[in-house]
Amino acid sequence: MQHTVFNVNIINRSDNPLPHYATDGSSGMDLRAWLPGDLVLQPMERSLVPTGLFIELPEGYEVQVRPRSGLAIKQGLTCLNSPGTVDADYRGELKVILINLSTEPQTIRSGDRIAQMVMQKVEKINWQPVEAINETTRGEGGFGHTGK
Repeated sequence: MQHTVFNVNIINRSDNPLPHYATDGSSGMDLRAWLPGDLVLQPMERSLVPTGLFIELPEGYEVQVRPRSGLAIKQGLTCLNSPGTVDADYRGELKVILINLSTEPQTIRSGDRIAQMVMQKVEKINWQPVEAINETTRGEGGFGHTGK
């Protein structure tokens, strides 16, 4: 399958390499911490971790910031507000909200891979106010009610 490839402007103020796809089949690129020194997250502590990256997305797209599965299973570190959304008109530094869900302090060093980013097309909604919406078999069942 052929993928559409976009040129996206990026400023890298860190000394880390630019995010890149690790394999041909990868949908996400790793984001790395850019820190002046080690960051130790205590159990249940969260922190906003800078990356040193600034991007200019094409209109109609977003970047989703997602946890890395290896970091989650090995160290109990994951992203809050996940997936985080970076809008096409945002021009600030990409930062990642990390939380330590383990029972031990976890150290994050500059250059560590802390999250992944995936670019997605965004569709816009045009609301159509109505008096009723179509019924379905599921109806109002939610929050675990779709199982048998």
